[in-house]
Amino acid sequence: MSLRNIAIIAHVDHGKTTLVDQLFRQSGTFRDNQRVEERAMDSNDLEKERGITILAKCTSVEWSPPGGGEATRINIVDTPGHADFGGEVERILSMVDGVILLVDASEGAMPQTKFVTGKALALGLRPIVVVNKVDRPDERIQEVLDEVFDLFVSLDATDEQLDFPVLYASGRNGYASEDPARREGTLTPMFETIVNHVPVPKADVDGEFKMLVTLLDRDNFLGRILTGLVLSGTVKVNQQIHALSPSGDRVETGRASKIMSFRGLERIPVDQAQAGDIISIAGLTTATVADTIADINVTEPLHAQPIDPPTLSMRFSVNDSPMAGREGDKVTSRIIRDRLLREAESNVAIRVTESADKDSFEVAGRGELQLGVLIETMRREGFELGISRPRVLFGADEAGKPTEPYESVVIDVDDEFSGTVVEKMAIRKAELTDMRPSGGGKTRITFSAPSRGLIGYHGEFLSDTRGTGIMNRLFEKYGAHKGNIEGRKNGVLISNGAGEAVAYALGPLEERGILMVSPGEALYEGMIIGENAKPDDLEVNPMKSKQLTNFRSTGKDDAIRLTPPWRMTLEQAIAYVDDDEMVEVTPKNIRLRKSILDPNERKKASRSKKAA
Repeated sequence: MSLRNIAIIAHVDHGKTTLVDQLFRQSGTFRDNQRVEERAMDSNDLEKERGITILAKCTSVEWSPPGGGEATRINIVDTPGHADFGGEVERILSMVDGVILLVDASEGAMPQTKFVTGKALALGLRPIVVVNKVDRPDERIQEVLDEVFDLFVSLDATDEQLDFPVLYASGRNGYASEDPARREGTLTPMFETIVNHVPVPKADVDGEFKMLVTLLDRDNFLGRILTGLVLSGTVKVNQQIHALSPSGDRVETGRASKIMSFRGLERIPVDQAQAGDIISIAGLTTATVADTIADINVTEPLHAQPIDPPTLSMRFSVNDSPMAGREGDKVTSRIIRDRLLREAESNVAIRVTESADKDSFEVAGRGELQLGVLIETMRREGFELGISRPRVLFGADEAGKPTEPYESVVIDVDDEFSGTVVEKMAIRKAELTDMRPSGGGKTRITFSAPSRGLIGYHGEFLSDTRGTGIMNRLFEKYGAHKGNIEGRKNGVLISNGAGEAVAYALGPLEERGILMVSPGEALYEGMIIGENAKPDDLEVNPMKSKQLTNFRSTGKDDAIRLTPPWRMTLEQAIAYVDDDEMVEVTPKNIRLRKSILDPNERKKASRSKKAA
């Protein structure tokens, strides 16, 4: 049986996972009467809830030509589209011999398309371009193809790479064709193109066993499971193997206690695997991503792809609020440290450094979304954390001047909101690089903006464009430091004591700003309960109740009607907090608080900051 290894890459929401679903269905992976969930590859809870892919996953389908002939096993890697999870894509591209580049028939080539395509072309992979969603009413197939060609040229593609096959498909309806006008059929043309266009893995079957680890996950029974492409030789169950670090040092020696190969959505144990196949091995305890697993005679490690550095960091600290330990069961710094180090091990785009006081950890990643997903995962596991405001990681140029990360921002908005967006981005020190109509009463605006200015902007952007705007960001470069960027204009309302919020007290406080708590909620001193309408912070008493007397009331102040409180999601809360504030994350609640709870200490700290 011949083999093909292929990755599916594209921008967010261009239909990667949906296409994999259809490839499953039409290759006979599922029984005709088998109940299959939509987007079967998005297996963890967060992926299902958000409708996005977070982790790159391997799968495999077997396809036989309709007229009969040799069956081909196609190993497919489904990848995330968000640039925040770009580390996943960078790693897995070394496992495959070809890529399917999906492009939306209306949106065309977007920032993340550029990012992943650049990585694939640099490795010498020949792409198959699939214009997806051709059944959209606003499709512009020909223009999109021209955009893709221009993109390839700008990324210095070779003549071979520019000679790419094109298919027109609808992943949801399950058809692909070489004819742009066709609107029915099956995915057989796609399978044929993959078999004809993607080369057979360049593998040495007779050599010594070598494999580069590209993905790592854990199993409660088998321990660490290392996934990667077997580059040469054959591996059998219980064979002696060792792991080599990228520098060539021996990490450990062990046995391949279990070898698993991908069959549809399942991992099936096999007795042996040979060069060219993507497999998972269990049996090693310390080997990690980018290590080489090989026969014990091999001393030379395989070259691993370097990964782009992180650009944003947050401080994860032990929750020290008065309500600590009430909801979560994992609250100590040791457990938090072990969990973060475990995450950094399997996710190469994350870097964890321990602070001097041992109670907090600096976690650096690619963006707010990536770190937000990590916090949400930990919260569901029962952790309690204190999270600081995100900070960008500064660099320095040759002359020693500070530099900061810039992002390329592509915004699609209705024409009427374009002025507001340009104005708001200018405040955030962004430079307008391109502005053009994109059809259907929409404008596409491109900016080069410092990452600092974009922290917390997404929520404001959605309200400015009434929820219709689409914003895409991508790391561009490290450039000159832009100086001071104005942050949040409004101050906050801070509780001046501990107790329960009372409707009688919250009623008058509504005039002061927007409330974030409802009556009956437990509060503590230094907790943020709302946003002030003015730029200064204001300490208030939300626990004041009505004094009871033996005089009869006329009843005019009995019924207090409160506006429903402003409830923030985790990402909104992280983006909202200022430098002297924190987000308290527990399994059941997300609270905002001042880093220093005591008002006197807080005043002292702000004075010394001003003096400095």
